[in-house]
Amino acid sequence: MDADTFAREVAIAYEPVVLRGQVAHWEAVGAGAGGDRAMAGYLAGFGGGRPLDVMIGPPEIEGRFFYDDALTGFNFGKQQVPLQALLGELLRLSESEVERPHALYASSATAPEHLPGWERANPLGLPVDAPARLWIGNATQVATHYDTSINIACVVTGRRRFTLFPPDQLRNLYVGPLDRTMAGPPSSMVDPDAPDLERYPRFAQALAHARVAELGPGDAIYIPPIWWHHVRAFDRLNVLVNYWWEHRSAQAFLALVHAVSAVRDLPRAEKAAWRSWFDQLVFDDDAAHAADHLPEHARTVLGPPSRERTERIRQFLLGMLQRG
Repeated sequence: MDADTFAREVAIAYEPVVLRGQVAHWEAVGAGAGGDRAMAGYLAGFGGGRPLDVMIGPPEIEGRFFYDDALTGFNFGKQQVPLQALLGELLRLSESEVERPHALYASSATAPEHLPGWERANPLGLPVDAPARLWIGNATQVATHYDTSINIACVVTGRRRFTLFPPDQLRNLYVGPLDRTMAGPPSSMVDPDAPDLERYPRFAQALAHARVAELGPGDAIYIPPIWWHHVRAFDRLNVLVNYWWEHRSAQAFLALVHAVSAVRDLPRAEKAAWRSWFDQLVFDDDAAHAADHLPEHARTVLGPPSRERTERIRQFLLGMLQRG
């Protein structure tokens, strides 16, 4: 897909789209076709950057990075690992006869810092204002989560399955702790590949709305913000590159958590009164015009988006918080 078609038909939609063969021309995809050693050798050529953040899980987690049983921590550890050391261990595990190896996953390694030169060698060719991020590991699972930004994920080598859920399935996904997460956004407590429907019965409804995409080398997928997605990598060496941009919803989560503190536990009638405010000023289709009855100079924090409005809101909130 060319840049114009992407901007016209994909980026403006709020639906996930599979882009078959979108990066099949990458030299990295060609290197991966030569096998794990060829892929590792190609990646090693971009060494010299900062060490990578690597998640390390014991064999018994079977590649599923998640919470521990008590929900007080996680079933994996983290280490800073040089690229060459990570690739050497992945190759060792790939070529061993161990059925359940340790799970290794270098996550969200920005190319300019960790693999300098990657973006010149493997340009995306789409209107994306974001650095390439590499995800390098063996057979692993990333728990069902959402991103607050637009996301394009490109498979370089290995096979991946994306299981996606629309945002309106939130209630059926049984979300875990909001303030103790594995990598930023909260995650669903349910494993979509082995759901415990006795413990999480509404997940059956989420599965009825799920969309599944099987991706191979050279394929890509476009995922809009707040779409939930579970990602499973199947092979002993898997490489994915993604791009996040237009972080439009990043602050919405903060507002949501603050609303839990400020609004959720009010008496029912009082909470209903505040619902009217939220509807009129935030959620109604004409919310942007709620202050049209005022002169432009008096609309202040209710005016159209601008740097001035952002700064005014920031100062207003800081003043309110400082006053308790």
